[in-house]
Amino acid sequence: MKTQQVAILILVVGCVGAFFYFDVGSYLSLGYLNEVHADAVAYVRANAIQSTLGFMAFYILVTAASLPGAALMTLAAGAVFQFGWGLVMVSFASSIGATLAMLVSRSLLGGWVQERFGEQLEVINEGVRRDGVFYLFGLRMVPLFPFFIINLVMGLTRIGALRFYWVSQVGMLPGTLVYVFAGTQLATVTSLTDVLSPGLVVAFSLLGLFPIIARKLLGWLGARRERGLQS
Repeated sequence: MKTQQVAILILVVGCVGAFFYFDVGSYLSLGYLNEVHADAVAYVRANAIQSTLGFMAFYILVTAASLPGAALMTLAAGAVFQFGWGLVMVSFASSIGATLAMLVSRSLLGGWVQERFGEQLEVINEGVRRDGVFYLFGLRMVPLFPFFIINLVMGLTRIGALRFYWVSQVGMLPGTLVYVFAGTQLATVTSLTDVLSPGLVVAFSLLGLFPIIARKLLGWLGARRERGLQS
């Protein structure tokens, strides 16, 4: 193993170890978010730049190390930073973090996997070369697999980092939009009577309908693409 790979491995293991040692996961919950919501909003208003940079850095770290909590942090962005700014922050932070996770996977496992299973992966690599954008876009639009699994698996292919980044950002944007919006509504839940508020009902309806709508959209895009290739 090369020095660079050892350094990356130590860094990832250190991040994972610190995450669980300090029980960071206990803070990434809806209960804790509602508990500190008012104080967090006040702090953000008083320290906008520091809060933005700190939140994005932590989000990038969580996603780059494939740690749990990205979905809750996306909700938190809407709850604390509001919809517009929260959407911008999460869109860039999640895409950067996903790209770093992909590169970590490629650095630690990509070469070994390609060398050991090169023949078996050739079909996948050819598909990535030919249709990588559409495949990745489909995976990002329809959450059939966990976010971090896609990052790690794509690191074992030969897709370019820049292409992976922009396709991920575009493909994840609709889902990010829905989750950030849901976060703005969760922030209003202070009692049981708020649970069925119109805004919250709309938010959870969007969360449920998004995979279905995305799948229909991808089917339509795929059909148009096939007709274009045949003409």
